[in-house]
Amino acid sequence: MSGTAEIKAKQINNLAALNLALHDAMADDPTVLILGEDVADAQEGGVTGVTRGLSTKFGDKRVRSTPISEQAIIGAAIGASLVGYKPVAEIMLMNFTTVAMDMIVNHAAKLRYMSGGHTNVPIVIRTMTGAGFSTGGQHSDYFEAWFAHTAGLKVVAPSNPEDAYGLMRSAIDDPDPVLVIENMPIYWTPGTPPVPGSRVPIGKARIVAQGSDITIVSYSRMVHEALGALPKLKEAGISAEVIDLRSVSPWDKEAVLASVAKTGRLIVVHEAVVPFGVGAEIAAVVSEALFGKLKGPVKRIGAPFTPVPFSKPLETAYLPNAEKIAEAAIALVKG
Repeated sequence: MSGTAEIKAKQINNLAALNLALHDAMADDPTVLILGEDVADAQEGGVTGVTRGLSTKFGDKRVRSTPISEQAIIGAAIGASLVGYKPVAEIMLMNFTTVAMDMIVNHAAKLRYMSGGHTNVPIVIRTMTGAGFSTGGQHSDYFEAWFAHTAGLKVVAPSNPEDAYGLMRSAIDDPDPVLVIENMPIYWTPGTPPVPGSRVPIGKARIVAQGSDITIVSYSRMVHEALGALPKLKEAGISAEVIDLRSVSPWDKEAVLASVAKTGRLIVVHEAVVPFGVGAEIAAVVSEALFGKLKGPVKRIGAPFTPVPFSKPLETAYLPNAEKIAEAAIALVKG
């Protein structure tokens, strides 16, 4: 086997890592269940195959395909969690979580509080999203800010196979509801295989590139775009530090503040629209904590305040990318 072939053999993509995480969790704990539209093997294990093979191995009672009813899926998951199970509920696309907002926000997120801490809701809500396939305005939105704004919910968004596996395992272990946002365009992006049984702590960021002139904070697919901006920044003589948040709520304030205290500059990048987004929260916290130490204003990069276009050229223009990130960073550092 050649060196290149050996490297490829050692890689895995996000989709396979998620499948492996679900498999290992079900093998380790008989209370872990999966439910959602088309998740069983009779329906191909989901539209992208994340749950493929699991109903064949663990049975249709633990991997259940459901009717097309997002409220019923989340309601059933909540009910099962209250009697000792750990359901992983799939809402096929993030836009469809809007149908189940009452169940997620008023029930899953609040039952611990409403019961005085006596009742936990250990459910995981898996959902995918992401522009790039011309699926239009009702199939590819990022709504993480809605859920991060809801007390009682945790929100994670992996960018690579190791984190996809580790965050999923941590989400299933967690005693409270966790929303796992999977980016469809990077499902097939290869990366380092996870260590079986490993966990990624919820709320802990990872520094993926060290730098001294500017900090770029992102998560999910936009981490790849931030890393893609580094060659152009290096050509401009700029040393950028890239942080992958991994968890949107809670987010790792200590890691971000430590980095920005060092570099004095910050760009926050997300695929969601800019107004009222996660970038606004991070910008506010950093500005409050490091006022007087910043060398420039905090910059937010995201999508324009419009639904995701169906037209491919418009969709491409809509998305943040490495070039936009590099241009913003150069402007901040060079003035």
